[in-house]
Amino acid sequence: MSTDPSQKAAGPVLEVRDLEVHYGPRRRRRRALHGVSLSVAPGETVGIIGETGSGKSTLARAALGLVRASAGSIVIGGEDVSAYGHRSWRALRRRGVIQYVFQDPLRSLDPDLTIEASLAEPLLIQGVSRQEAATRVRAFLSRVRLSDDLLDRLPGELSGGQRQRVAVARALVTEPRLVILDEPVSALDSANRVQILQILKELRADGVALVFISHDLGSVAGVADRIAVLYRGELVEAGTARDVISEPRHPYTRLLVRSAPTLHSAPADRAEREALRALLHA
Repeated sequence: MSTDPSQKAAGPVLEVRDLEVHYGPRRRRRRALHGVSLSVAPGETVGIIGETGSGKSTLARAALGLVRASAGSIVIGGEDVSAYGHRSWRALRRRGVIQYVFQDPLRSLDPDLTIEASLAEPLLIQGVSRQEAATRVRAFLSRVRLSDDLLDRLPGELSGGQRQRVAVARALVTEPRLVILDEPVSALDSANRVQILQILKELRADGVALVFISHDLGSVAGVADRIAVLYRGELVEAGTARDVISEPRHPYTRLLVRSAPTLHSAPADRAEREALRALLHA
C-alpha cells in the first residue's frame, strides 16, 4: 500500500454523528449509546476507551452494520450506510473497505482452513486470481513478521500471538480503508503485545484508518493519535492522546489515568481513586 498525500484532505474514512443504539423490546429498551459523534481520518488511529458496558463494542458493531442504529448517521468512505440493509452491507464488506479484528482470533479464523487459505479467502471473494492472492498473502504475512512456513498450518497449531498477527494480516490483505480492532492485545503476553502495537503504529504510514477499542488506556496511549472516552454509552471526553492523558477533564478519564501507573509519574493513592469513583456516582 502506498500513501497518497491527498488522503489527509479527502475527508474522514469514518464519520459517526449523534449515534443512538438501543437493545431490547420497546417496553424494556436499554440505551447502549447516546448521541455519540466521532470521526477518523485516513492514516489516523483513534483509541476508544471504556469499561465493560460503556458501549465501545456496540459502537464498533454499529459501524460494521451488525447492530442497527436507533438514530444518527454512519458514513464510511463517503457512503452513508445508516439505512443499509443486509445486501448493501454484504456488498460493502466484500469490497474490503472495512475490516474487523476480533479479540480472540479463533473467532475469525476457520479452524479447518490453513493459514494460507484463510488469508487468501477474502481476496478470492473479490475476484482476485489465485496467483495474485498467493503473492499478496506472502507479502502481508511478512508485514506482520511471520514466515511462510506457517502457511500450511491450522490456526490451532499457532501460538496466541501468531494467531493474532494472522488475524491482522487477514484484515489488511484486502487493503481496507478502515480497520476496527476490538481489544486486540488484551489476551496476549507482554512480548506479543509489544509486537502487535508496533505493527499497528506502522500502519499509519500506509494511510489505513484504525479504530482501536480497549479498556486499557496504557495500550492505546502508545499508538493512538486521538482518544475518545466512553462512559455509560456517552462520549464524555475526546482529544489528542497527549491532551487526554496529561490533562484529563472528566472524572472517569481522570480515574483511568490515575489507575495506570505507566501513564502517571506517581500512581494515585486509594483515597484519590475512591474520591473520583464517588464523584462519578454522585
